Amino acid sequence: MSFVSLAFFAFFAIVLLSQLVLPTARARHAALLVASYVFYGWWDWRFCFLMLFLTLVAFFAGLAMEKRPGRRGILAVGVAVPLAVLFTFKYLNFFLDTFRAAFGLSGGALAIILPVGISFYTFQSLSYTIDVYRGKLPATHDFLRFALYIAFFPQLVAGPIVKAVDFLPQLEEDRRPTARGVFRGMTEFAFGMLKKAVLADNIALFADSVFDAVGAYSSGAVALAVVGYALQIYFDFSGYSDMATGAARCLGYDLTVNFNLPYLSRNVSEFWKRWHISLSSWLQQYLYIPLGGNRRGTARTCLNLMITMVLGGLWHGADWSFVVWGALHGAALCAHRLWAARFSARSGRLRRAAATLLTDIFVCLLWVPFRAKSLGHAVLVWRRLFAFAPGLSTVPVWTLAGLVAALGFVLLRAVRCRATGEAMDGSAPRLVCGTFLGTLGLTLMLGFALVLMYTGESPFIYFQF
Repeated sequence: MSFVSLAFFAFFAIVLLSQLVLPTARARHAALLVASYVFYGWWDWRFCFLMLFLTLVAFFAGLAMEKRPGRRGILAVGVAVPLAVLFTFKYLNFFLDTFRAAFGLSGGALAIILPVGISFYTFQSLSYTIDVYRGKLPATHDFLRFALYIAFFPQLVAGPIVKAVDFLPQLEEDRRPTARGVFRGMTEFAFGMLKKAVLADNIALFADSVFDAVGAYSSGAVALAVVGYALQIYFDFSGYSDMATGAARCLGYDLTVNFNLPYLSRNVSEFWKRWHISLSSWLQQYLYIPLGGNRRGTARTCLNLMITMVLGGLWHGADWSFVVWGALHGAALCAHRLWAARFSARSGRLRRAAATLLTDIFVCLLWVPFRAKSLGHAVLVWRRLFAFAPGLSTVPVWTLAGLVAALGFVLLRAVRCRATGEAMDGSAPRLVCGTFLGTLGLTLMLGFALVLMYTGESPFIYFQF
C-alpha cells in the first residue's frame, strides 16, 4: 500500500479515527498493531508471518538476557537468527550465482520472494537485542508494545530505522492524536508527497529513459540524467521519510529526522552525517564502533570504514554494483580522514562552495552504480558520460521544471535556515496551526501535490531494500 494512493488515505483515516475514539492506550496500541499488519499484508499476507517470527525471536531473546545477563550465547542466537533470515531472503541467490560463476557451474535462481522492507525491520529487531545485552534499556515484558515497535506502519517498509531505546518509551506514555500534532503531521505529509509525486516522479521519467537506453543519448543528456537521478533519489526517499514522520506525528508519535540537506555537504564524511541518518547512525553504533572505530590507529580506522561501507552498500541490495558503491564511498571516507588529519580545513565562501561542488560531483557519479542494472551497465553509463558523444538530447518540459524546482527548493531552504537559525533538516516548513497563513500553506502544498503529481506507477525506490 503506497503512501501516495487513495487506498492509503482511506486506510489512514480509519486508523486516525480509531486513535481518537478508543478510550485506553492499550486499545489504541492493539488497533495500531492490527492496522500495521494489514498495511504490511497488503503486498503479500505471507510477509506478516516472517515479521511475526522475527518479532518473537527478538522479544524472547530480550527476556532470556534479562534472566541471565551477560550470556553471549543468547545474544549470538538473537543476532544470528534475524541475519540468517535476511541472508536467505535477500542474499542467498546472489551468493549462489557468484559461486556458480566463479567455478563455472550451471543452475538457476531459487524461487525466493524478497519481502518488502525486510532490511529495515530486521535492523530494528537487532538494535533491540543488542541494546538489551549492553544494558541500554531493560527487556520489555509487554509483547503488544514490542510488536508495535517492530511493525509500526508509517516507517515499516522504508524507514527511518527506529531504535527501541527511542520508540518503546513513547509507547509507555498515554499518547493520542492532538489538533496541533495532526496539523503539523499533515503539513509534513503533504510536503513529502510534493517531493515524491511532483519532483521525484517527474524527474524519473527522463532519468529512467536515459539509463535504460544510455547509448542513444548524448553525453550532455547522460550528465543531466545522472544529476537528475541524484535529485530523484533524494526527493523520493526524503519525501517518504517526511510522509512517515508526518503520519506518525498525526497519531501522536515522533520519528527521527532522516535527512539534513545532504547535497550541501562539504565533504563525504559530512554527507554521510546528513544522508539516511538513521542507517548511518545504526551502522556507526552497531558495526563501526564495535569493530574498533577510530581507536586503534589510522590503518585500522580505514579498514573499519571500508568494512562498514561495503556492508552498508550490500545492505542496499544483493548485487556487485552496491558492493562497489559502498567500497568507493568507504575509500572516499578514508581519503578524507587522511586529508583532514594532515591539512587543516580553511574557511571562506569560495572554498566552501568549491568543496560542496566537488562533493556533489563525486556523490552524483557514485549514484550511477546504485541506479544501474548491473556493474557493467554502470561502466557503460560512465563511459558514455565522459565520451563527449552526440545523440538524443531532448529533455521533457516536466523534467526541466522538476530539476529547477528541486534546485530552487534546496537553495531557498538553505537561505531560510541561514536567516532564521533553524536546523536544516530538509523537512516540511513549520506552519502554525490555526493561523490563516498556516492553513493557506497546507492547502497550497496539498493542491500542488494533487494537481501536478505524476499519476503513473512509480514505487518508492527504497521499497526494494
